Amino acid sequence: MLAAVFATGCSDDGGTGAGTQNVDTTAQTSDGTATQSPGPTTEPSPTDPTGGTQSGGQTNTTEPDPTAGPTTNPTSTTTTATATATTTPDTTTTSATATTSDDTTTGGATGVVRFVVLGDVGEGNEDQYQVADAIIAVCEQRGCDWAMLTGDNFYDSGVEGVDDPQWQEKFELPYMGITFPIYAVLGNHDYGGNGIGVDFDTSKSDYQVEYTQVSELWRMPDKYYSWTQAHAEFWGLDTNQIMTDPFNGSSDPQQAWLDQTVAASTATWKIAFGHHPYLSNGDHGNAGAYEDLEGIPLPFVAGESVKEFMEESVCGKIDVYICGHDHTMQWLQAACGTEFIVAGAGSKANTIEGDNPFHFQIAEMEGFTWVELNDNSFTGVIFDKNGNELYTRTFMK
Repeated sequence: MLAAVFATGCSDDGGTGAGTQNVDTTAQTSDGTATQSPGPTTEPSPTDPTGGTQSGGQTNTTEPDPTAGPTTNPTSTTTTATATATTTPDTTTTSATATTSDDTTTGGATGVVRFVVLGDVGEGNEDQYQVADAIIAVCEQRGCDWAMLTGDNFYDSGVEGVDDPQWQEKFELPYMGITFPIYAVLGNHDYGGNGIGVDFDTSKSDYQVEYTQVSELWRMPDKYYSWTQAHAEFWGLDTNQIMTDPFNGSSDPQQAWLDQTVAASTATWKIAFGHHPYLSNGDHGNAGAYEDLEGIPLPFVAGESVKEFMEESVCGKIDVYICGHDHTMQWLQAACGTEFIVAGAGSKANTIEGDNPFHFQIAEMEGFTWVELNDNSFTGVIFDKNGNELYTRTFMK
C-alpha cells in the first residue's frame, strides 16, 4: 500500500510540444531589463569546490580568478524578447530587452555571477540534448560560471554506482560541450525506488556524491553543501531526506547546518536550490499538499516536512529558492519573504494545474533559466529548449 501511494505521488510522465505561456506583468518589481554579457568565461574558478563526502553538510569557498577573461569578443548588439500571455491572470504583452554592459568577465571579478539552472534531466533523450545545446549557445553569448541541477538526475531509480552506464548516457554525453562545473542536488528518483525516494540500496545517493571524484563536470561534494563566489552564497539542499524523514535519516542535522550557515553568512545574495518545491503550479503542487494528498494520514507523502522546513529555515532568510520536481518553468510571485523559481523542465515537460500567483509560467515546454547577480540586482531569464528567450525579470535588494 505504501509503495502504491508513493508511486502515485511521484509519477513523472511528461510530454513535449509548444506549451501555453502564462505571464503576469502586474507584479514585476522592475522594467524587466537584463544585462547581457559580451562574452563567457569557460573556467569560472581555479579552485572548484569538490570537497568530501562526509555527512552533515559541507561549506566550500571559491575565489574567482581575477585574470579570467571572455572567450568571445564583446558584442554591441541589443536583443529584444517578447513573452505573450495567452491565458489568465493577465492578457497583456510584456517585452524584455537585453542590453550590453561594460563587464567583460564572469567569475565574480567585477561583482557579477552568472549561472544556469535546470532540473529533472535524467532521461538521456532528445529534449535533454536540445536543452544542453541551447545552454551552450546562451552561455557563449551571456557568460556562465556554472550550472545547477535541481535533482532527479537519473530516471527512474538513480544509479547503481560510479561506473553505471547512465553516467555517460544521461550526463557526460548530453553535456559534453559544457566547459564549466555542474552542481547537482538529489531528487526522489535519485534515491531510488522508482521515484518513491526510498530504496533497499541505501547507497544510491552516495554514488552521486562519489562521482564528484570521477567527473570533470559533476559537482556534488555532499548530499547538502554550500559555496560562495563574489558577493553571493549558495546552498544545495537534500529535500528528499527532508521529505522522507526518518527513512533516509533525520533531517535535523541538515536544518541545523542551514540555519547556522545562513545566519553566519555576510553575502549580499543568499540563494538555495533543492528538488522539492515550496510553491508550484505544476502537477505535484505545493509542499504540504503534494499530489492533493493532504487528506491521506501520511504527512510525509503530502510533503508536510518540506513545508515546515521551508517556513522555518528558508522563508525570509534565503533570497531565492530554485527547485524542480514539477516538469515546468515557473516564476512564482514572492511569498514569505522569498522568491520561488521552478526549473524542472530539463528533459521533459508537464502541465500547469495550480493557481498560485505567478510572474511567468509555461506548460509542456522544456528549457532552463539563466541568472545574473550584478551587485544588488538579480536578473532571471527563462529560455525554451530552442534557446528562445521567453521571459525576463529583474528585481533589486
